[in-house]
Amino acid sequence: MCNTIPPGTPGEAHDRFAEAAAFHGHVCPGLATGYRAAEVALARLRSGRSEDEELVTIAETDACGVDGIQVLTGCTAGKGNLLFKDHGKHAFTFINRNTGAAIRVVSNPSFNIDSLDPDLAPLRARVMQGLATDAEHAEFHERTRRIVEAIMKAPAEQLFIIREVDAEIPERARIFRSVPCAKCGEMTAESRVRVEDGKFVCYACSREYSRHL
Repeated sequence: MCNTIPPGTPGEAHDRFAEAAAFHGHVCPGLATGYRAAEVALARLRSGRSEDEELVTIAETDACGVDGIQVLTGCTAGKGNLLFKDHGKHAFTFINRNTGAAIRVVSNPSFNIDSLDPDLAPLRARVMQGLATDAEHAEFHERTRRIVEAIMKAPAEQLFIIREVDAEIPERARIFRSVPCAKCGEMTAESRVRVEDGKFVCYACSREYSRHL
C-alpha cells in the first residue's frame, strides 16, 4: 500500500502532475516516481505524448507509478501500448516506434524513501493498521508531501538508473473477431479461446489440462 495524501500542490512545477494525481485519486511517492520516469522517457526519446501507439511502455510493476506514466506518455492498457511484465520491479522500458530508440528506467536503490525520513515507516505502519490518531494522520500526510516534493525536484540521475537498450518493438495492437463461448455464450476474442470437443470455449469456462503432478 502506498503513502497517500489528497491531490494538492507538490506537482505544480510539473505541468501534468495534478492531472495524474486526479486520475490516480491521490498523491503518493509511487505516483511521483512513475511520473518522473515518464518525463525522462519523453525527453530522452524526443517524443511527445502518444496519440496512438507511437510510444510503447513495458512496465515491470502494476503499482501506483503506472498511472503517472499513462497520463504523461499516453501509453495505456486500452490502446495496447502499455504492456506488463509482472516482475515486481519499479522498472520501465520505453520504446519510440518511429525511431526504434528505447531506454530502460529503473528506480535507483540509493534513493531510498526511508532514508529521506526514517521516522515515516513506523508512522506509516500505524496509519495502515488504523491505529493512528488524527494528529498522526496529519503528520503522516505532511511527511509524505515532503517526500513527494523531494521526488519531483530530484535530478533524474539521482532517482533512476537510465540506460539505452536494444528492445524488440512489440507488434501493434490487433482487433480480433469475437466468437461466442460454447458454454457461457459470452462473446470472446478468437485469440482468447480454446477448443474443447471441437467447440470454442473461453478461458474461464475451459478445463485445465495438465500432466504435472
